[in-house]
Parts: sequence; C-alpha cells; structure tokens
Amino acid sequence: MDLTEVLLTEGKTIQREAVLELETLDYRFGRFRITEKSPVSLTVENAGEGKLILKGSTQLEVSVPCARCLEPVAVRLDIQLDLEMDAEDKDYIDGYNLNVDQLVHDEALLIWPERVLCREDCRGLCSVCGQNLNKGSCGCEPADLDPRMAKVLDIFSKFKEV
Repeated sequence: MDLTEVLLTEGKTIQREAVLELETLDYRFGRFRITEKSPVSLTVENAGEGKLILKGSTQLEVSVPCARCLEPVAVRLDIQLDLEMDAEDKDYIDGYNLNVDQLVHDEALLIWPERVLCREDCRGLCSVCGQNLNKGSCGCEPADLDPRMAKVLDIFSKFKEV
C-alpha cells in the first residue's frame, strides 16, 4: 500500500482497502492454508514526529488440523488493527510502501487459537494403528498403561459406571 501522501504531510489521514496476497500463514509450528479472506480496510494517520497510527480490520478463514484427530478445521480469524508505529519501521514499511501482508501475518499470530478441535467430543486417533476414532473403532487392544496410573484409571472407570 502506497503511503507517500500520508508520510509527506503531518496530520494527513488516508483510508484505503488493500487486497491480501497471502495464500498461507507460515509459522514455526506449521503452515496453514488461507481458505477465505476479505480485503484489509485501513486508516493511516501521520501523527507527527515520525509516528503513524494504523487502524483497520480484516477477516481470514484458515484450515487448521484438529489437535486430536488431525482433520482440517475451518478457523475464522477476525483481525483488528490498532497500532502506533515509527514511520521508519523496517518490518512493515519499505520506502513509502506498507507491507500489508506482513502486518496481517504478524497480527494473526497474536490471536491464534490455543487449541483447535473439530468438535468438543473428538475421540482422536488410535495410539496403536492411527485410525480416526471418530469414524469408527479399530479393534486394537488398548495400550498398556504405566502401572502408576492404574489408580487414576480406576477413578475414571468408576465415573463411567454412574
């Protein structure tokens, strides 16, 4: 997004929509495909003394694997931007251009869900054969548990009987 107009005039404010070119969100913990996205609505104000105020919003839908069964889950991210930054910020500003994709990429990380489940009662994968237990049982014998955990297992089995 071209910021020439706002960077050269103190007190100047511009409103623009920017099309996201991002196709994936790439982080240390994985690569996630963006399945839907809306344009980024931005207001940029030159606050003087080399400071810019950015306000805006966008929505993304990202395909994230379920934490238990690994099936893809559509996760909606509503990104609200409200930042004050230095006009010389090299992370987002190159010359007179704002890197909107990088800004949205970084803001999405801040609101990333801690854990994604396809449904609350997801049964996950069999620890022996890898069968998705939501689609049916596999017939594998339950894995041997550490004998120190036998008491805990007894407590849970008593609650199942009630």
